[in-house]
Amino acid sequence: MAHWTDLDTPHGPVRAWRAEPGGPSRGAVIVLQEIFGANSHIRAVTERFAAAGFIALAPALYDPIAPGIELDYDEAGTQRGGALRNELGFDRAVDIVSTAADELHREGLRVGAVGFCWGGSVAFLANTRLGLPAVSYYGARTLPFLDEPLRAPMMFHFGQGDSSIPAEAVEQHRQKQPRATIHVYPNVGHAFNRDVDNHVYDPATAELAWRRTLDFLEESLR
Repeated sequence: MAHWTDLDTPHGPVRAWRAEPGGPSRGAVIVLQEIFGANSHIRAVTERFAAAGFIALAPALYDPIAPGIELDYDEAGTQRGGALRNELGFDRAVDIVSTAADELHREGLRVGAVGFCWGGSVAFLANTRLGLPAVSYYGARTLPFLDEPLRAPMMFHFGQGDSSIPAEAVEQHRQKQPRATIHVYPNVGHAFNRDVDNHVYDPATAELAWRRTLDFLEESLR
């Protein structure tokens, strides 16, 4: 079962898509969007976490500046999403994650974060600034923050062919975050988990990364 709920954040009300497992939960996961908003794809990923046994919550991070927006995976959507990402900024995004985590903690749940693209970098900051176990899928904007120490287990997924995160950037992750688990997948690029976009989706890689993510969450939230 999934539905919209409201978060009372320091930056005003923010909707969040909440999905519940059919039985006892294995913990809670905050799902962090790409630059395209908390769209149908992100909501489907949230529901997939619920099907795997987690209470899952996907905040619509753009709500403080563009309530309800969902963007297409085209040039116009990419341009608009990039502008909204820059306008919102990381600090407000982390504040929203903090509100979501506090709400879930009040329910007695252990909480982790999983983010995609821009949300992958937000997930990293949820670890270093909020202490949440986190998984980052191809977060290309993490480099300026790599000197921030981890406060919980951390996993990164990268595509070897991702031009936004070249090999030298991945190596910086290894050097600056030696305690993190880093997976690099050959023959795939950016957004390999985005199963609504055949230009980037790679089913085999997405499934392997998904299994690793679930194992990580099960261990980290136990």
